[in-house]
Amino acid sequence: MTHARIEIAPSILASNFARLGEEVRMVEQAGAEVIHLDVMDGHFVPNISIGIPVVASMRKATRLPLDVHLMIEQPEEYIEEFVHAGATRVLVHQEATVHLDRALAMIREHGAEAGAAINPATPVAMLSEVLDKLDTVLVMSVNPGFGGQKFIRGALEKIRQLNQWRSRYNGNFRIEVDGGVDLDNIAELAQAGANTFVAGTSIFHTTDPAGATRQLRRLASEALSQKV
Repeated sequence: MTHARIEIAPSILASNFARLGEEVRMVEQAGAEVIHLDVMDGHFVPNISIGIPVVASMRKATRLPLDVHLMIEQPEEYIEEFVHAGATRVLVHQEATVHLDRALAMIREHGAEAGAAINPATPVAMLSEVLDKLDTVLVMSVNPGFGGQKFIRGALEKIRQLNQWRSRYNGNFRIEVDGGVDLDNIAELAQAGANTFVAGTSIFHTTDPAGATRQLRRLASEALSQKV
């Protein structure tokens, strides 16, 4: 099934923005499959980050899919603009909208893959009614808003539960994990059922981002093959 393919998704939140194009090309050449972009509004999360112009610039800088994570209030108001700017996937937070089904439909209507994200305190059951509308479920393994936080192990049980649902209902959604992903836990995350691994600090805050990307991918792929 397509969801079994491993993806390493470097998060540019941790990159050197003065060398952003160079760093993205470096991880792309090292085998990264996706580029992850965190959009923060200073309201839904206590930080402000990039917006539509950076997504548009990234679209010109790489051929890789752009995984755009909207950590913003009222995401419905901006979905069309982010897709138009070049987002391949748009992920909205279950906690940020009272009309999640509508938001997911909007993403697909505008031609992108639809994803839902859940914070550490949100149970996966909150997504049970929209699983058939999802291309990706993003499990936050830190509280969103800042890079470099410590991994919250409760995310593992959420990933296992989502993986069980995916198998039981023959679902084809990807399970993405974001927050504190590193060389020490990526194998365990892959064995639990995660497919897409967002990594920021563990890639860009090393002396060899390309090597870190390759090593993360190798560990996740080996863990998946052992599981099979």
